[in-house]
Amino acid sequence: MGMKDLRAKKWFGVVTNIYVVVLTAFVIWMVFFDSISLIIHLKKQIKTLEKQQEFLRSEIEQDKKTLEKLSDPKELEKFAREHYYLKKKNEEIYLIEYEDSLKNKQDDDEQ
Repeated sequence: MGMKDLRAKKWFGVVTNIYVVVLTAFVIWMVFFDSISLIIHLKKQIKTLEKQQEFLRSEIEQDKKTLEKLSDPKELEKFAREHYYLKKKNEEIYLIEYEDSLKNKQDDDEQ
């Protein structure tokens, strides 16, 4: 198979086309060698997702502990009273704020 036979093939004309050669070189450069290459971008994204996965696993563990704790009716009642200010009938709730907590609230309001 000589050079004339090779040039006669249709695929040889397509592969040696200047646009195809330049485009191929550009794609290879962008995927592997550039500072914002696809591989570097994917590695950063994988690291971010792994960190997020670890955070969510720790949150799941905390939630499991909270659910385990709230299975006790007394703990459930305590949680509802503290976080949602729920009360029984014929009961009054008094919120007591200390001076140091009031100062912190005023500082937050000023900012």
